[in-house]
Amino acid sequence: MNESQIPSAISRRDFITRSAAAGMVLGAPGILHASSKTPSDTINVALVGFGLQGIVLFEAMRNVPGIRIKAVCDIWDRRRIRGSRRVRGRQGEMPNDYVDIDDMLEKEKSLDAAIVATPDFWHAPHTVKCLEAGLHVYCEKMMAHTIEDARKIVLAAERTGKLCQVGHQRRSNPRYLFTLNHLINNHNICGQITNINGQWNRSLRASQDIGVNPAALPDPEILKRYGYKDGHQFMNWRTYRELSGGPISDLGAHQIDIYNWYLDKLPKRVYASGSNPYFKDREHFDNVMCIFDYDTPQGEVSAFYQVLTTTGAGKGFYETFMGTEGALTISEVASSTAIYRETGEDTEEKWMDLVARGFLKRSSGYGSGSSDEDEEGAVASYASPPPEAYELPGSMPLMPDADGRMIPKPAHTPHLENFFAAIRGQESLNCDARKAFESEAPIFWVNPSARLEEPINFTQEHLSV
Repeated sequence: MNESQIPSAISRRDFITRSAAAGMVLGAPGILHASSKTPSDTINVALVGFGLQGIVLFEAMRNVPGIRIKAVCDIWDRRRIRGSRRVRGRQGEMPNDYVDIDDMLEKEKSLDAAIVATPDFWHAPHTVKCLEAGLHVYCEKMMAHTIEDARKIVLAAERTGKLCQVGHQRRSNPRYLFTLNHLINNHNICGQITNINGQWNRSLRASQDIGVNPAALPDPEILKRYGYKDGHQFMNWRTYRELSGGPISDLGAHQIDIYNWYLDKLPKRVYASGSNPYFKDREHFDNVMCIFDYDTPQGEVSAFYQVLTTTGAGKGFYETFMGTEGALTISEVASSTAIYRETGEDTEEKWMDLVARGFLKRSSGYGSGSSDEDEEGAVASYASPPPEAYELPGSMPLMPDADGRMIPKPAHTPHLENFFAAIRGQESLNCDARKAFESEAPIFWVNPSARLEEPINFTQEHLSV
């Protein structure tokens, strides 16, 4: 494909319109809310997968009213039994427990919804089974291990008319919503966005293989029946290509989703690089760096992203949107969040007005500038004046903990609340299956670009359902 054939970045609305015009079958619009439950009805839920992420989601549901955990499903006895006891300790009633999801769906006739927190390669099979059984589904991200399986989820949701929320929880985070809706969309706080940087750096210690006593693991025949070669693969499925997308999907998908959401565009190409400087025997890259190129109504945007599993340096994880009038760094972690004003009278008046109206709060300076001559005889550096720092509003709402103290809600709670409110017909989903697919589709092509060592220019075939 030559330069003139490279497609421009595609907005969600343009993408659907252009795809339909090209004769592509995209299915019905995503189902965003239901009305089968009233606010006073109890929603019966199955937890499918009760590993670490299953526990995170269960704890995030702790104070959501009207939720009853009716069933727990996991192939590992230890997780399933501990999970069932944890549920009983919370709701005073033991859920039914199952090894096999087909057995659960056959026997449990009163379920309304399922929370799917199994490994990535099981997301699509489990989600599709639950949708076809008439359940609404909250599926963890990535929504599938492959783009083909992700397509199956979208089509199943639209065919069955059931709700499917994908776990990009930042789309329900008050800070992210406030920043997008008020500061970017309403006040164009950054001016023309020209660049994006994002990262998730994980320390070597946190990236080691997970070990466990082989005697405590499921029977080898059980593991093989459910797609694992051995216990190591069962415990470390994220490091295998046939089971996951590796660090770029495990960590990076959360943040690249924000690029596409905030820009309301899909990129026109990706160019990625991957390496294995430390974990030589792993199938996935230890470290991945990539650049997504976008065309937006304001102009071109280059978005860089890196995920590292060999160092925790670089202040963790965040996304930074840089523009002609300001730059904002946003994260689920409040201490990694701030917004910076480029100096100039044209920006000062607008930002001071936003401070006066409570949209921003002045903070400490970004740093001190340097003089034109740092040392006698040195060449003048002509350093830019340091931008002025402000605080981003949008704190997480509070909830009582087990001792009655008020603490911020867990990061996943607002997204789950949105899912259950949509089941009751009170809200629309913040990240339905089709929205998630459109945003995740470019991510599926990062690893292939890194392995090919060349850019991939996106066409509708790369990104469409």
